[in-house]
Amino acid sequence: MLYWLLKYILLGPWLRLIWRPRVEGREHVPDFGPAIIASNHLSFSDSIFMPLMVKRKVTFVAKAEYFTGKGIKGWLVKMFFVGTGTIPVDRSGGRAAQAALDTQLRVLREGKLAGIYPEGTRSPDGRLYRGKTGVARLALESGAPVIPVVMLNLDEIQPPGKIIPKVKRVHIRFGAPLDFSRYAGMAGDRFVERAITDEIMYELMELSGREYVDIYAQKVKSKPAPEPSTPIAA
Repeated sequence: MLYWLLKYILLGPWLRLIWRPRVEGREHVPDFGPAIIASNHLSFSDSIFMPLMVKRKVTFVAKAEYFTGKGIKGWLVKMFFVGTGTIPVDRSGGRAAQAALDTQLRVLREGKLAGIYPEGTRSPDGRLYRGKTGVARLALESGAPVIPVVMLNLDEIQPPGKIIPKVKRVHIRFGAPLDFSRYAGMAGDRFVERAITDEIMYELMELSGREYVDIYAQKVKSKPAPEPSTPIAA
């Protein structure tokens, strides 16, 4: 109930009015049945604007810590994720990734839309990074098509670290569904899962026009910042 209230009454109309989202290819999202919405990830606002522009509910998963914060800020964060239909998942321990996939697989088996960011984290610099194979595992185990979608300018509107987004027209582009039924029964084959993931990332690269980097974004984020050089006295 809170999801639809926010989307159509309390929040959605204001977001549409102020940021005037421009959407291409929305017809590629099916009106019924399971599908995986696979998106690039530029900004915190991705999870607000993309579901807003889809008639059906898009379900994401997020770490359980987002739902257990203290004080007013913690309550507001929790209400945001609850209101956007996000499902909390315990991502601690070795089964973290599997818990997230199991949750999304249940969503798909119920005939719903599951949202996923194949890169696994926000891009640190706007480029597109290597996808993790969880999206391929979902496609193989559910048989659902994958709908690629790209946020084209949300890193300009709300760069990482910025709380208040700039007022600028949001631009989103959906691509044609990707069907991987030719790989039916091959879930768990790491070569097949990598091939599927790379195909999805290629479509995201084509749709977005962003440079692709064949390393994981998290690896780039975890690199220590270079130390400033010390001038050598003459």
